[in-house]
Amino acid sequence: MLAGKRVLVGIGGGVAAYKVCEVISTLAKAGVEVRAILTDSAQRFVTPLTVTTLSRHPAYTDESFWAAAHDRPLHIQLGEWADVFLIAPLTANTLSKLALGLADNLLTNTVLASTCPILVAPAMNTAMWQQQTVRQRWQALKDLERFHAIGPEEGLLACDTVGTGRMAEPEDIVPYLSSLLHSKGTRDLTGKRLLISSGGTREYLDPVRFVGNPATGKMGLALATAAWHRGATVQLVQASSLLEVPSGSTIAVTHVVSAAQMQDALVPAFPQADWTIMAAAVADVKPQQYATTKLPKHELPAALPLASVPDIVQALGQLKQPHQRLVGFAAQTGDIAPPAFEKLKRKGLDAIVANPIDVADSGFGGDRNQAIFIDAQGHQTPIPHCTKLEMAHRILDLIAKLT
Repeated sequence: MLAGKRVLVGIGGGVAAYKVCEVISTLAKAGVEVRAILTDSAQRFVTPLTVTTLSRHPAYTDESFWAAAHDRPLHIQLGEWADVFLIAPLTANTLSKLALGLADNLLTNTVLASTCPILVAPAMNTAMWQQQTVRQRWQALKDLERFHAIGPEEGLLACDTVGTGRMAEPEDIVPYLSSLLHSKGTRDLTGKRLLISSGGTREYLDPVRFVGNPATGKMGLALATAAWHRGATVQLVQASSLLEVPSGSTIAVTHVVSAAQMQDALVPAFPQADWTIMAAAVADVKPQQYATTKLPKHELPAALPLASVPDIVQALGQLKQPHQRLVGFAAQTGDIAPPAFEKLKRKGLDAIVANPIDVADSGFGGDRNQAIFIDAQGHQTPIPHCTKLEMAHRILDLIAKLT
């Protein structure tokens, strides 16, 4: 999703500028072409040499802007070059300029000379962030179609204040840039309500032992994140996962443990969902008996009597209305398509994502995956080996095409 793409980074004058260095480094290592603009005040926090070294390209400053050595005006060249534009940290000063369409330096002139999506990551003291004039400018900027916002977050600030004003973390900024590169900034899922399950359910024998699986929830979280980036209203039902949604996101999260708890969370929410994606690995069975205290080793049964658990996907398939889309997942070994398609038919799904768990660097726990997307007519669309965020976007694209 990132290799060969062109990302322009505008660095503002704030202490959080050091975080942008990690963003630039991560992008460059992923094969992204990175160009960076530093405002005059940004150079008081990070040097052009640092940014040049990390981006593998000379950094631009206002001194570059006023130089006469360019074939065409520099801000025009950079504005036309970029696939996506990141401005971080977005200071109160630059925020106001962008909201009003002002341009008095290389960064703000390049914004006006560009047409690509722009991701802004504000950072400032809490009192500054809460000023009425700042809030008005922030709302005005977010109302502009080109601008996408991440953060600010709440926490300990450099001034020792605890409050809202921290810049979003690099691990949240880079995925958002990836999503913008895929969607080209369109919010094509605006107005859609998505219900997504993730993680692996656990069925406990006693307080410390359970029947479960290796699912971590990475695929479901990637789907929720991608959908949020594209404008959807997202509810995530997350089972036994330590993963957190991106800070500042509007993703609503319900934490569950067992299949019964997951069913209790999904069934009431299902009627309001336009698309439901069942990415969770739900247990098929549970111990018949549950001990409220830890069983001594010598009391563990030699054979574990099992009972069935609710078939959540099938139950939702019976409730599905014509306007709704219900998509399942099938983690398989061997020839993955036939059993996945049989599951689709048996459970009344609109589509199913079959992914191999016996292939290296795919399936449970990893950051990458591969799959076959199968619709109700049996049409198969391979999704090649890629990051789970990229797979999430491809799945959303394919669901949008279902008739």
